[in-house]
Parts: sequence; C-alpha cells; structure tokens
Amino acid sequence: MVTALVATALVSPAAAATSAPTPDRACPQLSKKLPWYGDNRAKLQRMIDERGSCGGHHGPRPVAAFDWDNTVSKNDVTDATIAWSLKHDKILRPASWKKTSKWLTDDADKALTAACGTDVPVGAPLPTSTDTDCTDEIFNIRESGKTMSGAAAFAGDWNHRRTVPQYAWVPQLFAGHTVPELESYAAAARKEALAAPVGATQTLGTHTIPGYVRYYEQQRDLIRTLQKAGFDVYIVSAGSEPVTEVWSRGVGIDRAHTIAIRSVLDRKGRITTYNEGCGGTGRTQGEAIPYIDGKRCWINQDIYGIKGKAAWEKQSWGKRIALGGGDADTDVTFVGDATGAHLVLNRNKNEIMCRAYDDADGRWVANPMFIEPLPKKTGTYPCATAAYNKPEGGFGPLLRDDGSVVPDQVDAVH
Repeated sequence: MVTALVATALVSPAAAATSAPTPDRACPQLSKKLPWYGDNRAKLQRMIDERGSCGGHHGPRPVAAFDWDNTVSKNDVTDATIAWSLKHDKILRPASWKKTSKWLTDDADKALTAACGTDVPVGAPLPTSTDTDCTDEIFNIRESGKTMSGAAAFAGDWNHRRTVPQYAWVPQLFAGHTVPELESYAAAARKEALAAPVGATQTLGTHTIPGYVRYYEQQRDLIRTLQKAGFDVYIVSAGSEPVTEVWSRGVGIDRAHTIAIRSVLDRKGRITTYNEGCGGTGRTQGEAIPYIDGKRCWINQDIYGIKGKAAWEKQSWGKRIALGGGDADTDVTFVGDATGAHLVLNRNKNEIMCRAYDDADGRWVANPMFIEPLPKKTGTYPCATAAYNKPEGGFGPLLRDDGSVVPDQVDAVH
C-alpha cells in the first residue's frame, strides 16, 4: 500500500506563472505524433519544463496525479470487471443483501432477493451468466442507483462530496473473494476489453454497455514523459483498488502509486464490505472513498503524509500536486488543487467543465476525449446556478476562491 511521503512543488507560484526556468538540460518531450487539441501539448510541455527535475531544480520530486476511468483509459474498467464477473458467475450470494451497504433500501433488498433467489447457498456463486433477472438487478443498481422497477436503491445521509453509495457498493459486491481472485477477474476482463474493437458493445441482461476499453496513447505518453522528467506519478480512482492496479501497470504505474477504494480484509484475507478511511474517518462501509473531496483527502494522506481532519483541507502551495488530470466532477477538487496544470477530458460534466472554462488561474487545459469525443453540449453549463455538488446533496452555484460566482460557460472544446 501507499506509504510514501513525497513531493513538494519546486518553484514559487509567482515564478511559475511568469516564466519558465532555464533548464540545465532539455526536458523529455511529449510525442509530436500524437494529436492534442489546440496548443494543449505545448501547455503541458511548458509545465513539465517548469517543474521537472530537468529544469535545473533540486529537492523533493513534483507529483502528478490522474483519475483512471475515462481519463487514462477510454471506458470504465470497473464496469468491464463487473460485466466479466457477472458473465462468469463470480458474485457470491451474501447472507443479507441489506448488509452489503449501510444505505441499501428495503426496496433494493427485496428486489435483489427476488431476482437472485435464495436457492444458492450463502457464499456460493450466483448463476448470473444465465439468470438475467439477477444480472439486471445488480447492474442497474450499480449503474443508476435504482432498482429495475425504478425505486431508489440507496437512501439515508452521506456527504455527497466524500462518497456515493453505488460506487462504494462495487468492492462490496466482491465480499468473500480474496484480492488475488479479484485481480484475476480484472485481468481476464482487461484481456477481453482490449481485444474487442473500438465501438464494440456487450449485453448484460437487458443492459447494453461498452464492450471495449483502450489506453489513451496520449496519456500513456504524458505519464511516461512526466516520469522521465522526475515526477512521481499516481493514479487516484474511485474504483476498487485491486482492479485499478491491474490496469495501471499498463502505463508503468506500480501498486504503491495506485490509490483507489481499499477494502478491509478479514483474517483469511477475504474482501469484506468495509473499506479503509481517510481524514480520521476510520474503517467504514463507504463513508469516505476517493470521490470528489475524498480524492484530495487520499492524496494529502497517502502522498503527503497529512493525517486527521487536515487531510480534507486544501494545503499550502508546496504540499499540492503539480499536475492533476480528470474527466468528471468526481475529480474536480484534486485537479483544481494542482499548481502547474489542470488537465480535463471533456465529458460534459458540469462542475469540472465550469472550472475548466472559467480558467481562473490560466492553467486549465481542456481537451476532447481522444477516442469517440462527445459533440458540443447544447446550451450552456449552469455554473451560476446548479453546477456545484453540495455536500448535503443537490446542486448550487459554483464559486471561485474569492467568493464570486462562476458565470455560465459555453462548451468550446469538443
């Protein structure tokens, strides 16, 4: 697991904002054969030149952190793993569906029990490869947070900037398995998804979902270039950690540099429905995962060694990442904390795209998805009224650091 206490920024914010240092030697260069939108390659290269060890600076290594799903890879590797597991009967029947999540509703408990039955012994594999009702119910709850009938699958109180129950439920679904078993499912799903052609789909019950995953070559090149330039590069994902680790190795990032939902294991090494916490929360059933503000917390805790409640707070310039990369609102806090560049792949997510287009510090780098980019968003992003994800749930106006309201933004990078 991650224990390193690394990395501070290497130049003052004023110096970084005004001019790049004269390097002792040329910094590693991003490939010019891989297309980026507009002058984004040049912006990222300038940040690497400014902040990398090749720029003549000495001291702790700068840090870059990336989300995984739809940031480094096209499509969701967690969904790919769940799909493979459902097609190969790898979900074990729990003693109680209700106890798999502290927020699971009675409606969801009844729906799962009815769909998956009680004939299979507790702890034995559910026949989801043939029982499409069970497959549908499980995947629909994962995908939408609702049962197939449309009832809410999760209810209660949680901090909506620290967790989302249907994300936390994914590793809970694999309770009873060992980490090596889950890794083997992820590896099998990876092999299948990489072999499928771009654009392929697959069917789970009545659901049609992407059937392929690809590493973005631009992101692989960026990560490799950052590492050559002296950066410590991390993945920070809201997926299950064993699954993310299987994929992150493909871009040269090891287990120690991969942060995701970390399940608590029982005495026999089997996954439980509990996960390790952050910022003083301790072990919970998902109250704090690497999600929105939770990603900041895990970066502060696991990379910079900041313990307790302080890990939830924005740190001083010298204890923040140099580059953050993401694609969704779940990434907005840690990407915004970056002091050198904020890289965002445009998936039309309100909060993060409002930040990117507002570009308050001039260091936001918005780029279309490298494979199957989305068309231009119709209308504007509702930044001034409904882009901010409130901790208590719902949406409100998005504010800058000085308290002013971010105006609505037009989708310009697509």
